[in-house]
Amino acid sequence: MALTFIGIDPNTDYDHCPAVWVDTESKSDPHLVVQGWLADEATRAECSQNSPKPDTEAVIRIPARMAPLIREACDVAERAAAELR
Repeated sequence: MALTFIGIDPNTDYDHCPAVWVDTESKSDPHLVVQGWLADEATRAECSQNSPKPDTEAVIRIPARMAPLIREACDVAERAAAELR
């Protein structure tokens, strides 16, 4: 696997740093890889009302200020997907 690092929370203290990568070498379409804070029990319970979470998934939180990084990661993933076609 080769991850393309997109960036970390611009307000990070480098000890608690939500981050975003793109895996452009996945066997199917590219994937976003996101590091964030684990959501609390109340948040996980509310999320499960719309989308039950299997043991292989996690509900995380990332700050909205990371939206530009998520957009950039989506652009990278879309370009990589286009190259696969």
